[in-house]
Amino acid sequence: MQGEDAHWMRRAIEEGSKGIGRTSPNPAVGSVIVKDGVELGAGWHRGAGLPHAEREAIAAVKRTHGEAALKGSSVYVTLEPCSTHGRTPPCTDGLIEAGVSRVIYAAEDPNPAHAGRADRLLEEAGISVSRGVLSEEASKLIRAFTKVQRSGLPWVILKTAMSLDGRITRPPGEGMWLTGEVARTEVQRLRAECEAVLTSGETVRRDNPRLDLRDPELAADRAQPWRVVLTRDAGSLPMDAPLFTDANRERTLIEDRDHPEIVLRRLVNERGVSAVLVECGGRLAAELMEAKLVDEWVAFMAPMVNGGPVPALAGGGLGEGVTLHDVRFQRFGPDVMLRGTISQG
Repeated sequence: MQGEDAHWMRRAIEEGSKGIGRTSPNPAVGSVIVKDGVELGAGWHRGAGLPHAEREAIAAVKRTHGEAALKGSSVYVTLEPCSTHGRTPPCTDGLIEAGVSRVIYAAEDPNPAHAGRADRLLEEAGISVSRGVLSEEASKLIRAFTKVQRSGLPWVILKTAMSLDGRITRPPGEGMWLTGEVARTEVQRLRAECEAVLTSGETVRRDNPRLDLRDPELAADRAQPWRVVLTRDAGSLPMDAPLFTDANRERTLIEDRDHPEIVLRRLVNERGVSAVLVECGGRLAAELMEAKLVDEWVAFMAPMVNGGPVPALAGGGLGEGVTLHDVRFQRFGPDVMLRGTISQG
């Protein structure tokens, strides 16, 4: 049963991954319903206020096989089913009403007020419960939600593009891009994972960025990210820049660079943001690292050596070691991406 459970939980994780960047302030969750070794239906949570993954999967089974098929089935879900009323009814109620015989979930609800409640409710209704199947893999789906629940801060991804000698600008006359078009397409996918993109006033003045989702497929049924400019001199920002004049200008915010943690907490509380992508120069990147506000680093390395005074990480040093774990490498054309989570100290 253990191998079979892992197989179907991977399917649920596959479903849940469709919701990354779409569901905040809710987590991305996937669910699959199985009977006699056959998948009857699957679903994923599509956004706050919409049905949760379990109810999406139940609805899929009813459409294709009829309500009776749910009796005696097994439900795989990446996160402990919710057990309280919110904008939608509890999923525990829906599972009990459907007459399923077994519920298998991966990650426990990170909210300590809710953790474990589903087990009792389901078991009292005669439903067998298994927990912790592929919990580490499933926890990655909800890492931004978990961080918000436990700290009030969003998951912060620092994205940098650099030459092999760690520089973020090219010599004069060579153009502004370090990486190729394939790597820049991957940056669009990174933006789609987050509800906000944060940059510096200096980057706005120097590079005139747009910081939006331009890929039609990624942008479909998804809000454009909030674009947050951290600056100590708002009066010097070029107000004719795309951030302040394009169709998404109402989603551009100007904030105080001296208090980045406060800005991040406000994004959570006032804008429903769970994940933030940082695209900026070396000085702000260093300030955020020094403040221990960065959770993940994505570095694109171009096969060139540029020299020059602008490093990917400026400042006077971090004071203590920073290591990356769960590191993976991926090639995009001639460029290499390194992506890993940060362990401070």
